[in-house]
Amino acid sequence: MVPGSVYEEILREDLDISKQLNDSQLEKAVRKVLQYSVKTNKPTFRNQLYGGMDPYGLAGAWVAEAFNTSQYTFEVAPVFTLIEIKVLEHVLKLFGIPNGDGIFSPGGSISMLYALVAARFKAFPEIKRKGMRGLPELVIFTSEDSHYSILKAAHWLGFGTENVKVIKTNDSGQMKSSELETSLQQELALGRHPVMVNATAGTTVLGAIDELETMAAICEKYGVWMHVDACWGGSLMLSKKLRSKLKGIERANSISWNPHKMMGAPLQCSVFLLREKGLLHEANAAAAQYLFQQDKFYDVSYDTGDKSIQCGRKIDAFKLWMIWKARGDIGLSNLTDHVMEIAEFCIQTVARKEGFRLVSAHIQCSNVCFWYIPTFMRNQEETESWWDTMHKITPKIKEQLTLRSQAMIAYSPLRQRKNFFRLAFTFHPVLEEKHVLEILQAIEKCGEMITGSML
Repeated sequence: MVPGSVYEEILREDLDISKQLNDSQLEKAVRKVLQYSVKTNKPTFRNQLYGGMDPYGLAGAWVAEAFNTSQYTFEVAPVFTLIEIKVLEHVLKLFGIPNGDGIFSPGGSISMLYALVAARFKAFPEIKRKGMRGLPELVIFTSEDSHYSILKAAHWLGFGTENVKVIKTNDSGQMKSSELETSLQQELALGRHPVMVNATAGTTVLGAIDELETMAAICEKYGVWMHVDACWGGSLMLSKKLRSKLKGIERANSISWNPHKMMGAPLQCSVFLLREKGLLHEANAAAAQYLFQQDKFYDVSYDTGDKSIQCGRKIDAFKLWMIWKARGDIGLSNLTDHVMEIAEFCIQTVARKEGFRLVSAHIQCSNVCFWYIPTFMRNQEETESWWDTMHKITPKIKEQLTLRSQAMIAYSPLRQRKNFFRLAFTFHPVLEEKHVLEILQAIEKCGEMITGSML
């Protein structure tokens, strides 16, 4: 891997689209693009909350692209519409809301928009016509470790980021329920309207799962919409053994889950689920006469597109359908169990390996977070200055790993903690213990290359 400016120089002629190429020249250009692209299907790609693709999902993606249709009306996507309905029914049952509703969305950030729009519409249905004027000040609650998309959604939808109330987390990264209730009481006393509590099932860095049962009880007590961002950790619901980690999610008003993350469906493949059937359509429908005519020759309830914020919408459900048809509930449950077993093996190995230090020994999702402390940094007093040096060492190790094409691994600071590594394990490619050991050995080797003069 090389810096962006060098990339541009190497690929300068290949990136240019002003000249027409013959097929042979085009193939050469494409091969060069592939050569310099990140290979996300490798076991050593641990940089994001996605990785390799399920091969059945890839086959589904090829079919979806070949048909080149849009998922808004039954007449242009009859079978794909039925597939989306059937897949959503199955997912709704899986999450414990069998009589609910849902839609496929581009990703968790858009699902967050859906959640806030639905919560606001449920509380103030007149907003669809009159806008925000005349409403009380609306506030949203989320944990300090939640995904940043809630801040963007608050901005886009006119709540304002100052009206997102950030609740502290405990050492394991879970929102403190007592602080949530205190904050709710304070905002109500000020005459503000709590419109939504955003719980997280699988935070981006630590993989923390909020105490959903407790939070559901608080939301029910104060009549506040509860959304669960399960984009990452929702895949644990596929396992009979592990789904209890998300106990209480069935009490949520809405849920987001990204099969394109841990599960390995090809990007993009995300679902937004809603407890109340019909609310999605009420909140979002615009009744375009040229598209959603009511006098069609078939049952127009199959025209699901008006529930969506989009018009054109890819047939993402087909990719998930292909995976589920091929693997079934049992096969997906086994993959879920395996990925958590690999994460557990990793955390146990890190705990006993010299030079490695866990950020948290409490595993909730398949995230393992740790520091590697090079030999020259050991046996020293861990002062603020020492930690400042460690803060520089972690990204330097990543740089060495990446430039040597040995691994691509995420790192992050978190509140008072200095930069540390995060290994997030996904269904695909299916890893063995030897792959984990190879990654840790590569980190150790590159870590020992670091010297004070390099920082």
